[in-house]
Amino acid sequence: MHEVIAALQRGDVDAALDAGLMELAGCNDLDRTDVSTDDRTTILAAAAKLRFTWNARERYRARQQRLDERARKREARRTHASLDNTAVKPALPAAAANALAKALARAKGQ
Repeated sequence: MHEVIAALQRGDVDAALDAGLMELAGCNDLDRTDVSTDDRTTILAAAAKLRFTWNARERYRARQQRLDERARKREARRTHASLDNTAVKPALPAAAANALAKALARAKGQ
């Protein structure tokens, strides 16, 4: 516990984590030990700040995954649409082609 407090006082959060900052902040023993109020406040504040930061990082990663997935889907739709546009399509729709064929047949028959 004293290692955690010493690390936090010198601003070395990594050393505090290695010394068990999060475990110390998460246990109920912190209230029962001979930790001063200032040290307890320092430990709990550092742990809260780390939890907030870690949660923010996870939210950012989840958001980035959603954005990447949307971009992949959008690109797939664009690729599919461009493939559809490059495919050879008949000059006329089927109904118009049939009507034209009947008109040509009547014209030749006259």
